[in-house]
Amino acid sequence: MSKVKSAFFCQECGYETPKWLGKCPSCQSWTSFVEEKIEKNSGVKAFSVSDQKSKPTLIQEVEQSEEFRLQFEDKELNTLLGGGLVPGSILLLGGEPGIGKSTLLLQIAVLEQRKVLYVSGEESDKQIRMRADRIGIKNQDCYLLPETNLNTILNYAQEIKPELLVIDSIQTLFDGNLESSPGSISQVRECTAQLLRFAKQTGTPVFLIGHITKDGSIAGPKVLEHMVDTVLQFEGDRNHLYRLLRTTKNRFGSTNELGIYEMLGAGLRAVDNPSELLINQDNQQLSGIAIASTIEGLRPLQIEVQALVSTAAYGTPQRSSTGFDAKRLNMLLAVLEKRCGFKLASKDVFLNIAGGIKVDDPATDLAVAMAVLSSNADLAIPKTIAFAAEIGLSGELRQVQRLESRVAEAEKLGYEKIIVSRQSKEKIEKNRQIQIIHCSKIEEVVRNVFG
Repeated sequence: MSKVKSAFFCQECGYETPKWLGKCPSCQSWTSFVEEKIEKNSGVKAFSVSDQKSKPTLIQEVEQSEEFRLQFEDKELNTLLGGGLVPGSILLLGGEPGIGKSTLLLQIAVLEQRKVLYVSGEESDKQIRMRADRIGIKNQDCYLLPETNLNTILNYAQEIKPELLVIDSIQTLFDGNLESSPGSISQVRECTAQLLRFAKQTGTPVFLIGHITKDGSIAGPKVLEHMVDTVLQFEGDRNHLYRLLRTTKNRFGSTNELGIYEMLGAGLRAVDNPSELLINQDNQQLSGIAIASTIEGLRPLQIEVQALVSTAAYGTPQRSSTGFDAKRLNMLLAVLEKRCGFKLASKDVFLNIAGGIKVDDPATDLAVAMAVLSSNADLAIPKTIAFAAEIGLSGELRQVQRLESRVAEAEKLGYEKIIVSRQSKEKIEKNRQIQIIHCSKIEEVVRNVFG
């Protein structure tokens, strides 16, 4: 005999209450409660891989073993995961529709030489086979399962015993013990909890694809991101070739890593040297362009900063930035106006980070300021110069972290000079072929670059 009851769930955090509330007491969001019918079957036993009960153990008595990680042929993905995939972990991959989430995980399924169970609730097996043929099937142990019933999926997974389980997507799954529709708060939370239990008990890593909302966050309750071990975010424009894969949460590695992929007809290709793609290789000298040496996770990158400064046409100057914090741009413009004497208050300023990437590294401050001054004076910066320094409110140059890696990357890519803060004079190796110019203020940088 089944028991049917109705409850209200917060769409933001998953908070449950027996009656409707205008404001969620957990996350303080307004009008976020939705009514869902819940049916609990008392005679149905929940899926369980093992009935073994755990018991408390002293931390000194816990057996230590050497860390083992599954290695992929995709080196970018290995780096993002902190050196490989930890057995028994559960990962959530989010991104806009059509960005390449299913393509990335299908590549792993059909190219890696290990037993994989690919579950799709959005496509049929014939549709998946068509995409797999385009990518190229190399794995002979890849199983396809077009299914949305979670109990059926877990039963097949227990029978096949795959080395990797892929779910596309978590919003399409449903548990038969709940009456609510697939994609609801209770279904997403319960299905994720059962997949998490399956991953931990069997040691099988699980990849989950998650939909996103209009504001770019992963759909479903926020507790979903707390339950999983790793959250990967796919970014980029569907109309461009390049895709950015970021790690926003990782219990087994760094959360500041960045992977760059190129979308081709045969799938996604990992970009080994993104600095060459993010910088225009045209030898023509153009004003308003400066090269910044930045850090994404453990990887140094050279990025191209583009600026356009023009006289304000409608009286009120415009300030617009793409890929860079607009408030920080306004701060840098105020510093150039107040401390350095450059008249920019009546000018429109437009800033763009080439390649469609977003940066929040303070070391790009100097490149942004120099790109703005270059466009304002219509003087080109030599393409052999790179910049790596933070700008303070007094117009001074401040040192940045991991400067040695930035200098080494600029030297490897053929830059002849790099301008850094004078405070970091003792932190760089002396035997470098690249010329390292130490400056203390922006005025010194302007004299060194423009004469």
